[in-house]
Amino acid sequence: MRLGLFVPCFVDTFYPQVGIATVRLLEYVGFHPEYPEAQTCCGQPHFNAGKLDEARELATRFCEVFEPYDVIVCPSGSCTAMVRSHYRDLVDDPSVSERTFELCEFLVDRVGVTDFGAELEGRAAVHVGCHARREINVTRAVDALLDLVDGLTVVDLASDAWCCGFGGTFSVKYPEISTAMGQRKLAPMIEEDVDYVISTDSSCLMHLGGLLSRQGKDKPKLLHVAEVLAAGLES
Repeated sequence: MRLGLFVPCFVDTFYPQVGIATVRLLEYVGFHPEYPEAQTCCGQPHFNAGKLDEARELATRFCEVFEPYDVIVCPSGSCTAMVRSHYRDLVDDPSVSERTFELCEFLVDRVGVTDFGAELEGRAAVHVGCHARREINVTRAVDALLDLVDGLTVVDLASDAWCCGFGGTFSVKYPEISTAMGQRKLAPMIEEDVDYVISTDSSCLMHLGGLLSRQGKDKPKLLHVAEVLAAGLES
């Protein structure tokens, strides 16, 4: 089986360690992920902004680049949801989207592996991004993976299902609303004094991290779920 690795723009540009962790996890479960260098943005920012021609061009390119692969795996619920839920509105043959999976759901539901021997001492809030939670429903898979991280206590908060306020271009168009939503999201985590915020999406973590930085806070630490799991693997 040929597995193509789709690395979102935020991961590629700002959080390459998440991509590296994803590769390590996929290799651990027996795959040899290939990274097609011709890949670009999935087109989500353009689609959300109503720029359908530009989004269609990028979606078409994505389908061409990833056509040779039997399965495509992405460490982002947001980008995966774009490919799987909206390409049918943009391209004539969206069959590639049917073979595209978010990392956690792929590991749990397709491969059947939940225990990576990971260890992380402390208490964490878990933020499953809106697209991952509501569009492609990966929350159960994320919970299954984190439940087996030794030493980690997941703290259930009222804010778990709240949007972080990022929303890609939303945060640019409506910065005041975006900031207020992020601060509202963080407030219960700060009050509960959790050590970590673990998420499926680096873009959400970037937004929350920016807000924490502007408040002069170095806690909680922000981690992508792939980083948590891959830390348990031998180098």
